[in-house]
Amino acid sequence: MSDSRSHTFEDAERWARLTDKQRACLDLLIERQTSKQIARQLGIAKPTVDLRLTKARDILGTANRDETAIVYARLKQTYDRITCDPIDLPPPPTLVPSHFPDGGPADAMALNDSVLAADGPMEASPPFRDFWRHDHARTRRALIMAAMMVALVLLILSGLAIAQALTTLISG
Repeated sequence: MSDSRSHTFEDAERWARLTDKQRACLDLLIERQTSKQIARQLGIAKPTVDLRLTKARDILGTANRDETAIVYARLKQTYDRITCDPIDLPPPPTLVPSHFPDGGPADAMALNDSVLAADGPMEASPPFRDFWRHDHARTRRALIMAAMMVALVLLILSGLAIAQALTTLISG
């Protein structure tokens, strides 16, 4: 049993000693390509391919190209794997149906007010906090904006009326 462990260690060491360029040549070698075909595919010279395959054969301790391809294919199947743990994703969140039309209880604002009253006012709440809310319907928001425009026009007209009255008083 210790012999198989040392054999596994030797295989891992052999695999680690192979360079990326040698592995590229060996990948094409296990597809039964010639040195000339490998050279064309990698864009290098045929003697370079032969040199890389010879060095790889020395590292793997094999006698010829066929044995090199067999040993490399076995090592590749064992060691050329993506090392990662499987991802355990949590289940996607599910929506819980609500019996309320807006998704919250009708007295949610009252609950919020009671909490603020119990703790004491942290800051002064705006006088019209329920006047403009993000959950109003578009028609209601349009009505609120129209009312604000009318109020603004009235304010401007009253300011102009006051200015005219003051001008007539001053001019005599």
